[in-house]
Amino acid sequence: MFEAIRRWRQNRILATSAIPEVLWREALEALPFLAIYTEAELARLRRQVVLFLSEKSIVPARGFEVTPLMRAMIALQACVLTLNLGPHYYGGWENVIVYPDEFITGLEYEDEAGVVHRRDEPLAGEAVPGGPVILSWPDVEASADWSNTGMNLVIHEFAHKIDMKSGEANGCPPLHAEMSRRAWQKTMTSAYENFRTRVQDGENTEIDPYAAESPAEFFAVLSEVFFAEPTLLRVEYPSVYRLFTQFYRQDPASRTELLLED
Repeated sequence: MFEAIRRWRQNRILATSAIPEVLWREALEALPFLAIYTEAELARLRRQVVLFLSEKSIVPARGFEVTPLMRAMIALQACVLTLNLGPHYYGGWENVIVYPDEFITGLEYEDEAGVVHRRDEPLAGEAVPGGPVILSWPDVEASADWSNTGMNLVIHEFAHKIDMKSGEANGCPPLHAEMSRRAWQKTMTSAYENFRTRVQDGENTEIDPYAAESPAEFFAVLSEVFFAEPTLLRVEYPSVYRLFTQFYRQDPASRTELLLED
């Protein structure tokens, strides 16, 4: 019975909260990395975006105005990660807060040694455990086109949210039943240590060196690469790429190659 009620509610939302076609196409054009998706996949993505926007409030901070296009662009990028996973990966929190520029959260956290730290540095994005995703709009806008910045802020922060579903962000999200946690940790740890060594040795890596900060940042940055420049990840860390295809249930590198052939 509960499943029937859930489906009825979703169908009602989809019928009453549709995204206008012009707005949808404008959002897609602002996000070039989505060109690899078929019309059928984009239709499923559009459905997820509508449901996402009905469940999450995308709200402004410091008097900023969040336009319908901004909301659509943020939701689109968030839902790309869960296209073949399901919206439950974003359960347990409600808001996306958008700032007109970088922000300081002042959040406090305790490290493994029991020392309390306060976050006072300016940030472009933050995924708060059990709380909101916080974004700087200029950074969201700039990173929408990977070719210009080599980063994607929205994918990064929402990858953290997925990672947090298994507890704290540690680079190991809740895996599917057919996936081995031991194999995931072995592969990711080996790749992380290799990348951290490359960064420490001063190598000018194509992947953002911020990925060397921690296993959690490694997962989030490599999730950006997986969706926005998948062939780079497949070349640099093929074993991680294979893991991500299993977890996200997508194979964007193969799509990118087909697009280039066309």
